[in-house]
Amino acid sequence: MAAASEPFRLLVLPGDGIGPEVIDETLRVVDWFAGWLNRPFAISRDIIGGASIDAHGVPATDAVTATALSADAVLFGAVGGEKWDSQPIHLRPEAGLLRLRKELDLFANLRPAICYPELASASALRPELVEGLDILIIRELTAGVYFGEPRGVEVLPDGRRRAYDTQAYTSEEVERVVRAAFDIARLRQRKVCSVDKANVMETGAFWRGIATAVGADYPDVELTHMYADNCAMQLMRRPKQFDVIVTDNLFGDILSDAAAMLTGSLGLLPSASLGAIGPDGRRKALYEPVHGSAPDIAGKGLANPLATILSFGMCLRYSMDAGEAADRLEAAVRRVLADGVRTADIAAGGPHVSTSAMTDAVLRALEHDPI
Repeated sequence: MAAASEPFRLLVLPGDGIGPEVIDETLRVVDWFAGWLNRPFAISRDIIGGASIDAHGVPATDAVTATALSADAVLFGAVGGEKWDSQPIHLRPEAGLLRLRKELDLFANLRPAICYPELASASALRPELVEGLDILIIRELTAGVYFGEPRGVEVLPDGRRRAYDTQAYTSEEVERVVRAAFDIARLRQRKVCSVDKANVMETGAFWRGIATAVGADYPDVELTHMYADNCAMQLMRRPKQFDVIVTDNLFGDILSDAAAMLTGSLGLLPSASLGAIGPDGRRKALYEPVHGSAPDIAGKGLANPLATILSFGMCLRYSMDAGEAADRLEAAVRRVLADGVRTADIAAGGPHVSTSAMTDAVLRALEHDPI
């Protein structure tokens, strides 16, 4: 294993709802790997989202952002809940996450959609369409319509109200996320599908042109283009045709959630939000489960911790350069699922275990099933 080295600085932001529960369970796995890798973790913990609004009046404080900028990675739970739905958009819990993404310049959001054979029957599609599914959606995360200016609501001269948002991209913003998709595709099946709306949007045609130019630098990777509405249909029709999908912020948000449901449960899906590699060889990164805060089951021991645990697996792979450790963790999760261990969300009405019991099963698999 790797020799002992300087501590890995991990900022933990549990957030709201089930966030604290799934984070606490994942920290048990972090502690196991600290021993296995013989590398200590320097873990700091803070609040964000609704918890931060209640304590500080804002969804993310300057102090939290500063700590995130100095950390090697951020492990994030979930934010949101009906309690804060009446807040202005910039003061809602989700604004804290958007601030972190923007200030850390986390431009590439990696969302794998993997359908484990044991859970193929839980998918919204027929098992033969999804069994063995392994898609990676790469979503541009720091530009596009979620951040574009101007935006707002105005009153027209005749008294009608009008709301507007701006979709905007620079060539650099498109190129860097598309290039990241090609680099990752080289480690997979060497296929990239770039998704846009080039037929009706200026930014879509702009995106497609840059993706085509970048693709010329990767002759060993197959590049295809697809309109976003067709991609949504194809995900339902023949999802295994895809390997890596790269798209803008808005379409990526929508398509990755659609792909998530092909797998049978949001409770199994991790994500990584990555920045550029700096001169020191490190990159800013935030790891979080795809699922939301699920306040209806918070505190009941029903939450599935696997998405957050697998998000830490992505941290091992992309921030710690510990691919063997990531492989071992993913294999442990596969073993647990193959053994029939289920939380309520994937139990299909059958027997299920608690949040902590699922983590117990993963830890046992880590101990007894080396890859």
